[in-house]
Amino acid sequence: MTAPLLTPDGRYLVVRGRLWRRSDPALPEDRRQELVHELMAARRAKRDAADDDARELARQRVDAAKHALGERGPVWWDDGAPDLTRHLARTTEYADWFAEQPDE
Repeated sequence: MTAPLLTPDGRYLVVRGRLWRRSDPALPEDRRQELVHELMAARRAKRDAADDDARELARQRVDAAKHALGERGPVWWDDGAPDLTRHLARTTEYADWFAEQPDE
């Protein structure tokens, strides 16, 4: 498996041409690992939920972990740039850079 493509500013991963916000690089590594562990556990709980209530609780855990990682909610950068999560790289300010990248 190859490493995902990262935008030059390190804010996004590019997956199948789409931008996905990265975790906040200011998070201490041990805290980031704890949150990733919780995120994966919450995703498993969602997959394995026996009913709608359990599934909703698991969704809330996923959302909380993603917020704590900086992948959702307020952006972790402070230069006023908008959040382009889910946008196609080719339709953003990254278009020229993305066009120069080898096919994913």
